[in-house]
Amino acid sequence: MNLIMSLTNRIDFLIRQGEEILSGEDDSVLSMKSSENKWSKKEIIGHLCDSAVNNLSRFIRAQIEIQPFAVIPYSQNKWVELNYYNEMKMNEIISYWQALNRQIIHVIRNMPEDKLAIICSIGSEAAFRENTDNNKTLFWLIEDYVFHMEHHLRQILEL
Repeated sequence: MNLIMSLTNRIDFLIRQGEEILSGEDDSVLSMKSSENKWSKKEIIGHLCDSAVNNLSRFIRAQIEIQPFAVIPYSQNKWVELNYYNEMKMNEIISYWQALNRQIIHVIRNMPEDKLAIICSIGSEAAFRENTDNNKTLFWLIEDYVFHMEHHLRQILEL
């Protein structure tokens, strides 16, 4: 369980850092895109909200649905587009992102340790049956969620 505590502490640190990094900037600057097909800083945090919504659902469903748990992808660009993050105030997006991640922390910290070994199929059912690299544990899914968040926060710093 030390690894879980480490991961949840990392999520907590990242959501505090994200707020610190973005709270001083003007909303109009945060809405700017480097090109039409790139996300603004608001949209990147919005994407992290969408990721949190989808992964919170996965972390719960993996524990209760038939195994192997099938991870269903979502249309990331459409989710960002249809949530209209650029029209929101950044403090609202950050509050939403933090609330979602606090719930994720709560779920992960209270998850029975044996659930971390649940097999999650990332890809087609055929890939699962062939025992390809598309089969991951729930722990791997949680860890990947944290890596994904770190990736996008670094991306914001580079913009």
